[in-house]
Amino acid sequence: MHIPDAFLPIGQAIVYWIIALVFFALALRWANRELNEARIPLVAVLAAGIFALQAFNLPIAMGTSGHLVGGALAAIVLGSPYGAVFILTLVLIIQGFIFGDGGITVMGANIINMGVIGGFVGFYSYQGLKAAFGSPYMSAGIAAWLACVIPALAASVELFFAGTFPLVPGLIAMGTYHAVIGVIEGAITAIALYLIATVRPDILAMPAGAVAS
Repeated sequence: MHIPDAFLPIGQAIVYWIIALVFFALALRWANRELNEARIPLVAVLAAGIFALQAFNLPIAMGTSGHLVGGALAAIVLGSPYGAVFILTLVLIIQGFIFGDGGITVMGANIINMGVIGGFVGFYSYQGLKAAFGSPYMSAGIAAWLACVIPALAASVELFFAGTFPLVPGLIAMGTYHAVIGVIEGAITAIALYLIATVRPDILAMPAGAVAS
């Protein structure tokens, strides 16, 4: 899902950067307000885990890639979509500048797709599904699937407007791959949330009773 450099016109890339920076500023405000000594190690562990999950890339037709995202897990565990924006931005910066994974000029688009869209879709779909069905782990799994597929479709639309590749083949390629990848992400997210709620419910943003079933 990492969009490489030169896949977006520089004008569009600048617009995405501006939007991404606005959300990152809001994420920094969230971090200043919400993070404390007890939760900083959790953020570090989540960032390291998401970095590792994203390291397994599957090539997709027309030059991009498919992989796990991790935005839903970060948002659910930290209790805010801005937690996902914060962590995913840091992960993408390290990947782009140090490991060359994803472009620098297009990083704003990558932050929007994986951090902003992934985080907000993951968090609010989890909240809605949990209110409707009651099961936090099933809700987390479905939310993580959505937070994997929808950012991939968003990337396809961005690449279409950039003139990089046609819309329908892009949606099919990115959507199909990430629909499969999302099943894995959903399972990992549900299991991770269960383990955290079982072993260390005190570090979750929500009360333990809101997670444990």
